[in-house]
Amino acid sequence: MSALLTVEHLSMRFGGLLAIDDLCFAADERRITAIIGPNGAGKTTVFNCLTGFYRPDVGRLTLHRPQGPLYLERLDGYRIAQAGVARTFQNIRLFPAMSVLENLIVAQHNVLMRASGYSVAGLFGAARFRRAEAEAIEFARSWLERVDLVERADSPAGSLPYGAQRRLEIARAMCTRPRLLCLDEPAAGLNPRESAELTALLRSVRDREGIGVLLIEHDMSVVMGISDHIIVLDYGKKIADGTPEQVRHDPNVIRAYLGEAEHEALPAEIAADLRRDDRPT
Repeated sequence: MSALLTVEHLSMRFGGLLAIDDLCFAADERRITAIIGPNGAGKTTVFNCLTGFYRPDVGRLTLHRPQGPLYLERLDGYRIAQAGVARTFQNIRLFPAMSVLENLIVAQHNVLMRASGYSVAGLFGAARFRRAEAEAIEFARSWLERVDLVERADSPAGSLPYGAQRRLEIARAMCTRPRLLCLDEPAAGLNPRESAELTALLRSVRDREGIGVLLIEHDMSVVMGISDHIIVLDYGKKIADGTPEQVRHDPNVIRAYLGEAEHEALPAEIAADLRRDDRPT
């Protein structure tokens, strides 16, 4: 596998707090990479640096593309999105009053604007724009099929059950045609059945779309069941980096989650599901 994203010596400070401390890792294409760690470990700060919400104090964030590397730390957030990095958030951020279908069409705004020549051509029914609009609607409907929401296409997005809104948010991100999909706690608030549906969807995204998925998640049953690669943070520093099996048996991970110094594998019931810790952020 070749690296899709490389993070080199990323550091981020907020006043006297060093939130990220000299972090280095790589996320490969066609793989699901999870970033985990106790509360306050710096996971969301990493995402905010990657997606342009924060400009890091130090570090090189490289998105590797066929046409050449792109250095994300140099770009504004909207240019990062145009470059092929899509993101969801811990709290759902759909357009609740828009229909389910309209949410997916809005995600294709850049394509439609290019088709209009960044003019009023769309208002006058220019042929190029009409073709692009028809293709956008068809692409949106194909994703509604993937997330089992075709029958709710005309419903307000805010009227969907919580789990369906989570799936819609991922479909909307995929309608931007990303090379890297960043998911911030997508399983938060889901019941076991919904978590299983999410796991199947993310595997499908990885295998059928061939993109990289970068995942922050507290539900360790999801993380251990779906990830190809896991990075563990604690107080902004990387303490482990490897396969789920390697991370499960890493003594540094055991100490971070359990506050214990035993150099042994996690007990079976905890290895299956590293519990959400209660350490304050």
